[in-house]
Amino acid sequence: MPRNDPFSQNIDLLTVALYIGCVMMGWFNVYAAVYSPEDQTSLFDLSTNAGKQLMWIGTTVILVICVLAIHHKFYDSFAYIFYGFMILMLLLVLVAGSNINGSRSWFKFGAFSIQPAEFTKVATSLALAKYLDVPGINLSRYKDLLPIAGIIGLPALLIIASNETGSTLVFAAFVIMLYREGLPGWIPAAGIALAALFVLALVFPKLYIFFGLVAVAVAFAFLMPRYNRTTRNFISMGVVIAGMMVFVTGVDFFVNNVLQKHQRNRIKVLVNPNIDPLGVGWNVTQAKIAIGSGRLQGKGFLEGTQTKFDFVPEQSTDFIFCTIGEEHGFIGSAVVIALFLGLLSRIVILAEKQRSKFNRVYGYCVAGIFFFHFMVNIGMTIGLMPVIGIPLPFFSYGGSSLWSFSILLFIFLKLDSRRAGMFTR
Repeated sequence: MPRNDPFSQNIDLLTVALYIGCVMMGWFNVYAAVYSPEDQTSLFDLSTNAGKQLMWIGTTVILVICVLAIHHKFYDSFAYIFYGFMILMLLLVLVAGSNINGSRSWFKFGAFSIQPAEFTKVATSLALAKYLDVPGINLSRYKDLLPIAGIIGLPALLIIASNETGSTLVFAAFVIMLYREGLPGWIPAAGIALAALFVLALVFPKLYIFFGLVAVAVAFAFLMPRYNRTTRNFISMGVVIAGMMVFVTGVDFFVNNVLQKHQRNRIKVLVNPNIDPLGVGWNVTQAKIAIGSGRLQGKGFLEGTQTKFDFVPEQSTDFIFCTIGEEHGFIGSAVVIALFLGLLSRIVILAEKQRSKFNRVYGYCVAGIFFFHFMVNIGMTIGLMPVIGIPLPFFSYGGSSLWSFSILLFIFLKLDSRRAGMFTR
């Protein structure tokens, strides 16, 4: 191993400590989610999700050691090769993958399953960092944005073809990195505006929204500086408002004719949480009951009644935060959120310190992916986000997610260790 690429020197120990805290708390909560007072299974019982998660944690340690042992230049040099390999895996899983819960996105090996979509996030992050590291790339030019759209869009289309809508939406997290690297602000702003219009179109009559858009346009024109009140600007504003009206008009058609039934149900529950509480709204209703019942201090470890009687489906995976809220209350939930925010803040701080653009871009990709998972997973358990079935990093049960999130993080820590090493030698 080259002397100038030490195995473990200069690794950011604070980030590692936050990571270990998340993983261990996640393991205990997976155990709590599957614990039964009648059986009283052990934390180390390999027949339970908690025992299997311990096995995944053990194999993750090996993976992390491998990630740290590899020379830091490997991740830059082989970024496109890794990306191409994962695209091949996404194609292969469409043909030879196992159908689990209506999604053909898993390779099944006996009792264990691997989901290539999780690792594609790592490959896409590396490919984006490699592309943006090329001198002269300018995100305000469309010719430079098209390859980026291709790098992000290709795996996203293949994942959605396997009926994994949640994993596809995670790719929107790369906008955070792109904005940091110079993406014009109107692009993410337009995305947020369209998302808001989409929700408003489901809640309010279309005519009210049209009047609101016209009122906003009139107010904007009135507040506009006199020298900007040109015919061209007014025409552009009219075209934008007309486009928004067309978009609002097409929302109902999209929801009723393009989305699948379970996707329509998730949107209906988001808009009206009280709709069909014993049917399509069951998950969210029970999740909020579980979290609310924890109150300030929680019911205590292994004392969650909603958990023990299986009121909340997918308790150890997508809805693991319900266990935290019920058994540890507001205080425990706040600790978990603070832990995540600390990890995210640390990643951003380290990303800003990078002397290499490749490292910085990759760091922001990591932060964006973690933030999206954190925001959406917790948001859907409390009814603020649609239920799209994505895990809470390091907490939800599952080997693919734990492996991919750990690899994603420790590649960045390996890259950062090189930066830190330059100042210690």
